[in-house]
Order: sequence, then structure tokens, then C-alpha cells
Amino acid sequence: MLKCERTSVMNIENAIRGARNPMNSWHKMDSSYDEEGDYILGPNDLGLARRLRKAGSDHRKYIRQIFVSVDITAPLYWWKEYDTYKAGTTANSTSTMHKIHSKPFELEDFSHDHMTEETLSFMKTIVSELEKIRLRYLETKDKKDWYDLIQLLPSSYNQMRTCTLNYENLINMYFARRSHKLVEWHTFCQWVETLPYGKELILGEDES
Repeated sequence: MLKCERTSVMNIENAIRGARNPMNSWHKMDSSYDEEGDYILGPNDLGLARRLRKAGSDHRKYIRQIFVSVDITAPLYWWKEYDTYKAGTTANSTSTMHKIHSKPFELEDFSHDHMTEETLSFMKTIVSELEKIRLRYLETKDKKDWYDLIQLLPSSYNQMRTCTLNYENLINMYFARRSHKLVEWHTFCQWVETLPYGKELILGEDES
């Protein structure tokens, strides 16, 4: 299970203007904001953006100046792979260390959408046991109980992080993970495709 929520894409205008700096071609800019406040690339700007995107990372530096903020909820086993991408990314996560005991454990706190019936039954037992330990910890404040929670916690536990990336990060992630065996990566890549000009600037699709 993976969810991308509260997406915000920023700085497209400045990035495109900066892309014109090497040739001093600012007079050719033809983009503008629509009534909803979205920045719409004109034919000239979109054409330049496509050409630079196609020319490779040395020429598409403007891509790194288009920023994305998003809240991602995903299981710990997915975050372990996401953490491969450190350069140019930032994330603030909900804390298992400080807040693991702050709410009752429920099955929906864990990704279980691909479990067999037999495994799901066992998972319910684990969740029940975690809740017993949590209640005991709230009563005793015994660090042994806290450690039991942390060390028993399955990697399917869903964590939410507020992530900041740029379009260059997303190019690397999309093409490295779009065929991954984890369904969560497919969901992530589908989200990438929905970003403003994602198909043109991230996927590098031709006009046709």
C-alpha cells in the first residue's frame, strides 16, 4: 500500500526563466498563469524544456529547480528502498521512537493488501499482541515493553513522511523503479506521471 497526498509543485516559472539564461533568450518566454494559479508553459518554453530534457543531465539543470513536496504513506519495507535516494531529497517522518505507543494498533496501520488468508490471520495475532504490549507500556512505562514494541514491529507498518524532491530526482527514481516487483513502486511511478508536465519533463515523452 502506498499513498501520495497533498502534492505541491513549485518554481516552474523560475526554473524555465533560468533555462533561458545561457542564451539570454528571456524575450522568447511565452508562459503564463491561468485563472486557477497554475503556470502554463507556452509553445516556446515547452519546446525549449523538451529539448534540454532530451539533451541529458548536463543541459537540463533547470529540472533540478522544479521542486515537489508530497506526503507519502508507505510501509517500512518500501521506505528502506526509498532511502537509497539521498541526494537532493529531504523527508520528515512520523516517529516510531517517540509516538509508537500513542494510538491503538489496528490492522489498517499495516500494509496487508497482498497477504494470503492464512498470513493475514497470523498478522491479526501480531497486531493484537502489539496492542497488549502497548497497553502494558502505558501502564508501567517499562523500557522493556517499549523495546518489545520496537523490535516486534513488522516492516509492513505504514509510516507517513513529508518529502521534498525535484524533477531530476524523480527522473532517476522513475526509470530505476518502474518495473520493480513491489507494487508500491508502480503506484509511486503512476503518481509521478500525474505531475505538471511530468510526461514531458520527467518521462521525456515526445509530442506525438
